[in-house]
Amino acid sequence: MASQKKQSVLNGAMMLMFGVVLVKLIGALFKIPLTDMLGATGRGYFNSAYEVYTPIFAISMAGLPVAVSRMVAENVALNKHREARMVFNVSKRIFILVGVIGTLVLLIAAYPYAHFVAGIKSLPAVLCVAPSIFFCCFMSAYRGYYEGLRNMTPTAVSQVIEALGKLLIGLALAKIVISIGMNQYEAGMLASGNVSATVFGNSVTSDTEANSVIIPWAAAGAVFGVTIGSVASTLFLMICHKIKGDGFTRVQLVNSPKSAPSDVIAKEMIKIAIPMVISALVLNITNLVDTMTIQSRILSALNADFDTVLQMHSESFNEAVRLSRLNLNDIKEVKSYLWGAYGMALDFKNLVPTITIQLGVSALPALAAAWAVKDKKSTKSTIETVIRIGMLIALPAGIGMAALAEPILNIIYARGSSSDAVAVVTPILVAYGLATPVMAISTPTTNMLQAIGRTDIPVKSVVVGAIVKIICNFVLVGNPKINIYGAVVGTILFYVVIVVCNLTSLLRISKVKVNWASVLLKPLICAALCGVTAYAANGLLTTIFPSDPSQSILNMGTVSAVISIGLAVVVYAISLLLIKGIAREDVIVLPKGEKIAKTLEKYGLLG
Repeated sequence: MASQKKQSVLNGAMMLMFGVVLVKLIGALFKIPLTDMLGATGRGYFNSAYEVYTPIFAISMAGLPVAVSRMVAENVALNKHREARMVFNVSKRIFILVGVIGTLVLLIAAYPYAHFVAGIKSLPAVLCVAPSIFFCCFMSAYRGYYEGLRNMTPTAVSQVIEALGKLLIGLALAKIVISIGMNQYEAGMLASGNVSATVFGNSVTSDTEANSVIIPWAAAGAVFGVTIGSVASTLFLMICHKIKGDGFTRVQLVNSPKSAPSDVIAKEMIKIAIPMVISALVLNITNLVDTMTIQSRILSALNADFDTVLQMHSESFNEAVRLSRLNLNDIKEVKSYLWGAYGMALDFKNLVPTITIQLGVSALPALAAAWAVKDKKSTKSTIETVIRIGMLIALPAGIGMAALAEPILNIIYARGSSSDAVAVVTPILVAYGLATPVMAISTPTTNMLQAIGRTDIPVKSVVVGAIVKIICNFVLVGNPKINIYGAVVGTILFYVVIVVCNLTSLLRISKVKVNWASVLLKPLICAALCGVTAYAANGLLTTIFPSDPSQSILNMGTVSAVISIGLAVVVYAISLLLIKGIAREDVIVLPKGEKIAKTLEKYGLLG
């Protein structure tokens, strides 16, 4: 058996990022046709299943994959290969137990949730997604093991397989269910002389009633694709491990000390995971309280001084009234409108952090290994690499998003039923764009603290951040002069608190002194130039070639935005090279990276 090959932090992160981008693209390819197939009501059933599945899954999974990754990395660094394998074997047993419990909890909660919250027609979808908790938990034992061995490829490939299963099987099952249901309806109406038909055991007398019966089961079919995807992903990881193993050689296993007993390993794993479970609970409770407090405080602001809120959002409100999408005499409807506008911005908020999260996943085993053997040079290198790459990605993306907030929103929403809300959403997207660098490194800093054994610090920072966020909701959202924009302030401060607490603690404990000029200042200067280029180019082009974005997506506004983004990317890349803001290790992970690095070094363009 060949010895295992470890990926560098950047190699691993690039592999995971590539996988995440593919998963996001597949997700878009899934949701767009699914919405056309099911309609808004069917998407509601689909979303209802996810709304109850996500928190249960998040709590079930919290901490354990990280614990496995860290323990494996530490053991391998200390040449305890037998114990690393024992960690994997123990983790499989724990994950099976957690998966069974999580699945049972969702199955038990399905009927009460559907009956009292989501509507009874969402029950089939909730039941169909429940088994995926078990398979996702079980596959995470494999993912955590390979990540601990610093091999991110199995995780990335399994994520893509999972998404493809959802896309292909989910859409196919939804279409099959709709076809079967409509065939039953048409055949029944033909046999009864257009009086009534039986569809899935229910008597219906019209197309509307038939759809009402069919769509919940079609949504369940789409959700079952998620479960099938998790099964396929689990099978891939099991086969991968069966064929390739973990790469440990016979010599490594013979020379490694005897493993600790399985119960000792299990206790250590749970001990590491518990603070992360608490953090996940706090985060989920915070999100729930956040949703409730924002909406209730918007209502308070509207009741306190409706005219001030009306004046602030007059452009959007007037357009929505003209299009018969809003009744200004219904305060609750106005509240829902502002809450919906806020939700439109949230679709963009997590785009960049979703990618930079992978830096933390890749860095965790590398930093855990360096910390275990007291390798100060590798510790410093890993921490600096995560922050530097996070800034190289997040600063231009965030500032660019802020500079082109309105054009981006017009491209996506100008022709839809949410076009009137663009004026409300634009300032929110600008703020989230500028805050993107902070949000982008919040999870990686958490991962690095977990790697050095300080899982308690992220819990404390999340609690403090949550308190700040909820206070902001009460004070700012309830102020008619601020209203929905107060929620943005609270969210940004939430991430600022987390990053400040995490980063200061990480640097203090690790005794690492970061070169901030290289890590932050150089990318910031280049990102500012990138943002100015995007804003100026788009302003100039839209002035020369004005267009109406509501007519077609292929208008000069879209062309101007795309050209502006392209110019901004070129300016960012050139300015980074000119001020030597890119290191050699950043380049060699790219395709033909060694060749590119040699060329850039020849002209003195690498830092």
